[in-house]
Amino acid sequence: MAILITGGAGYIGSHTCVELLNTGYEIVVLDNFINSKPEVIKRITEITGCTFKFYNHDLLDKKSLEQVFLENDIEAVIHFAGLKAVGESVDLPLQYYYNNITSTLVLCETLQKYDVKKLVFSSSATVYGLPERFPISEDSPLRALNPYGRTKLMIEEILQDLYVSDKNWSISILRYFNPIGAHGSGQIGEDPNGVPNNLMPYIAQVAIGKLKELNVFGNQYATKDGTGVRDYIHVVDLALGHLRALEKNTYSKGVEVYNLGTGKGYSVLEMISAFEEASGKKIPYKVVDSRPGDVAVCYADPLKAEKDLGWIAKKGIDEMCVDAWRWQTKNPYGYEINQEIKSPYFIKSEDFLIRNKY
Repeated sequence: MAILITGGAGYIGSHTCVELLNTGYEIVVLDNFINSKPEVIKRITEITGCTFKFYNHDLLDKKSLEQVFLENDIEAVIHFAGLKAVGESVDLPLQYYYNNITSTLVLCETLQKYDVKKLVFSSSATVYGLPERFPISEDSPLRALNPYGRTKLMIEEILQDLYVSDKNWSISILRYFNPIGAHGSGQIGEDPNGVPNNLMPYIAQVAIGKLKELNVFGNQYATKDGTGVRDYIHVVDLALGHLRALEKNTYSKGVEVYNLGTGKGYSVLEMISAFEEASGKKIPYKVVDSRPGDVAVCYADPLKAEKDLGWIAKKGIDEMCVDAWRWQTKNPYGYEINQEIKSPYFIKSEDFLIRNKY
């Protein structure tokens, strides 16, 4: 039986695919490449040497999604697929609501139809909005401040209602804090479209010379140096959190929410300093106006995940920066797109494209 990974070619999805394959899981990957590149699929198999099946489908296409379930014995789903940029969501709210929520409804309807009731959902710490206390625990008030965060919160509520209607569901909701870093091989990492929205890829692209300087959004916050403080977690630690949640779903039912973070906060200026140390490069920056909706401080209380899942983030900020710099230096312009990938096909390490079904 296989684990279906929606959005499996994305930044977090690809690292989770690697960890699943290295652990011995059979996976089926679905992605439409809106926020990812076809090259990722080949690199996953280069890293792991494993064979897996991939579908270039949009999750909104219910007929195509059913094809995946008809052709594979799916046991559980890890759901990453969705639009993900906070700023873009403010400009394109209807697109975010339609895509993120409708695609999840299509997925859940299909899961019901094929009696697959184990689901790990990729949520976000943005659901907490402006936190009242720190560290942020899972029972903190929920009040997302932007359309992206609201889609995550709405989906969480949908999943809660789904379990109320059918107690056979086993659902883990994972609220991410700030994923950074890359796989230790430097083969896969974060490759945003256009100018990065997140701090780490922006810093890395300045260090490599792709961007001129970093914009620091605000230095008047009530923090140690005036810049925003966030909980940064290595993407491999985050990926391993999905494995622990998946394991728990195999023997328990219900809906559980878990923070995935380190429980430590670092300011923007501290991140710049750590990356300069890791890369040996000076990071020029300028302070600009703070962004609407940005909070001063945000870091997790991860104790529930440690207690229930046996998971804890192990990689520190230095390793996060070293791995991010390795990825950036090996891939200064991100993934090279040099081969069209058709759908669906089987992929394995020695020759990548084994059989094209259409």
